Amino acid sequence: MKTITTTADLTAFCEEAAKHDYITVDTEFLRERTYYSKLCLIQLAMPGTDDSNAVLVDPLADGLSLEPLYTLFRDTSVVKVFHAARQDLEIFFVDAQVFPKPLFDTQVAAMVCGFGEQVGYETLVRKIARQPLDKTSRFTDWSRRPLTSAQKTYALADVTHLRQIYEFLAAKLAESGRSHWVEEELRILLSPETYIIAPENAWKRVKTRTHSPKFLAVVQELAAFRESHAQSRNIPRNRVYKDDALVELASNKPKTLEDLGRSRLLLREARKGDIADGILAAVERGTNKPTDKMPQPDRSREKLQVNPALADLLRVLLKAKTESAGVAAKLIASAADLDALAAGMRDVPALSGWRSEVFGQDALRLCDGRVALTADGANVRIILLDDA
Repeated sequence: MKTITTTADLTAFCEEAAKHDYITVDTEFLRERTYYSKLCLIQLAMPGTDDSNAVLVDPLADGLSLEPLYTLFRDTSVVKVFHAARQDLEIFFVDAQVFPKPLFDTQVAAMVCGFGEQVGYETLVRKIARQPLDKTSRFTDWSRRPLTSAQKTYALADVTHLRQIYEFLAAKLAESGRSHWVEEELRILLSPETYIIAPENAWKRVKTRTHSPKFLAVVQELAAFRESHAQSRNIPRNRVYKDDALVELASNKPKTLEDLGRSRLLLREARKGDIADGILAAVERGTNKPTDKMPQPDRSREKLQVNPALADLLRVLLKAKTESAGVAAKLIASAADLDALAAGMRDVPALSGWRSEVFGQDALRLCDGRVALTADGANVRIILLDDA
């Protein structure tokens, strides 16, 4: 079991890997105490049936540059295989603004191959590789050195079994003609916008019961300050103040340090110093924000005139179509999406891309009265009325 700690050894491995059709990749990282993930270990494997073509890369080793790996990531002749790649991709994008291309995510591929929604790696190892997986080292401290033998064995298994899973899923996608489904899903993962958190947009993730623009203007400024402060100091945003404290501040609109001291939910460290000053300034900005600059909540679906009978028929259609396709219904459309369709809205994800192939086209026909549903034993049969 080889651990790479020098740039020269990483270069040699990556040059050899570039001769193959694909390489499997995984990472171990910590994020509990930082805003950005701390990369602690990278696992890589070339095609093979044992551990001989797999290595661990120690990014914490003195003098090690990851540029040879990033060069391999840019080599479009080699497919880079991950499982549930989002957090791994964020690490590499933040570090070097690079995405591994072409990308293959086995979680996404398993989703469109009928393994259900967000299937775990352990499940795929068991069902495809027919191997057990020891997860006891999953929550260990990956930043401590030296790594134990158990940690290394666990980490390497995340890329060695991944080879068999990739080859199985890639063949199944080619056979079913669903490869473009995976490509559509991966576009979001390969978009920089997925990983760039603009402080001015951070308020959209804060759940509130009040949708008054004046209230949301203060929420927006408090969330923006928290995000900027957390990013600049590389600390978790909840270490600045939590969402419930943010909402409390937006409701009470403190003007002085004495006012901050009366908060029930604000951390003690946030009642003084830079954070306290930032809170008071944010509240003042939000309170004085011009009306035309205040954030507006999305109320487009609040007063939908939903046809309940049509919504029920769409649910039946969705169940029938997804069972036939072997895809989880939640991946195609949510209950809210079906209600929106039944109310006449047409800007739902189910009407575009591969989802349209599975469900969207027939859903529109059903809404237009051009499809009928009938029971055929235990199955639901779809009848095109245009052809009846």
